[in-house]
Amino acid sequence: MAVVDPIELFAAWLAAARTTETDDPTAMALATADASGRPAVRMVLLKQADRHGFVFYTNLNSPKSADLRVNPRAALCLHWPKLQRQVRIDGRVEPVADPEADRYFATRPRLSQLGAWASPQSQPMRNRFDLQRAVAAVVMRHAVGAVPRPPHWSGWRVVPARIEFWRERAFRHHDRQLFVRDGATWRQQWLFP
Repeated sequence: MAVVDPIELFAAWLAAARTTETDDPTAMALATADASGRPAVRMVLLKQADRHGFVFYTNLNSPKSADLRVNPRAALCLHWPKLQRQVRIDGRVEPVADPEADRYFATRPRLSQLGAWASPQSQPMRNRFDLQRAVAAVVMRHAVGAVPRPPHWSGWRVVPARIEFWRERAFRHHDRQLFVRDGATWRQQWLFP
């Protein structure tokens, strides 16, 4: 039996999800842990997936980025209910290079670019008007022309050590296929559901 390439399998599953799922098929749960081991999970958007890893972008001053600096490992979970599939990924995390972050930032809608400058993510605010006031100030600074990427905004890449594909089957006889990185190759293992 030929060994399946998990990166190619992921690309095929994501392509199917893009045509089937009504909600964002790139939404994924990101699990991190701080220096004391306290876990945290939140939803982020997958922006790139290839042989180098799975990339998402965020504020580098956010709690998730703080977790990743002290404990550079993460787990991801993408769930596609209409397809009855999910993919779990875990591995080490590395920052995205500045040129790559700059290229992606340039593709974002202008209001999202301005929001990245305006929002000190996860910091307290008195009310919604604080955010609106901050966005207005940023609009005044960047009224015309390209909006540069803020120095506190970039991406993280999860370099997978393990990828598990789960497919729902009748009577809870689900398919679970685990791939574990072994150097430059992947070992494939079926798991009981």
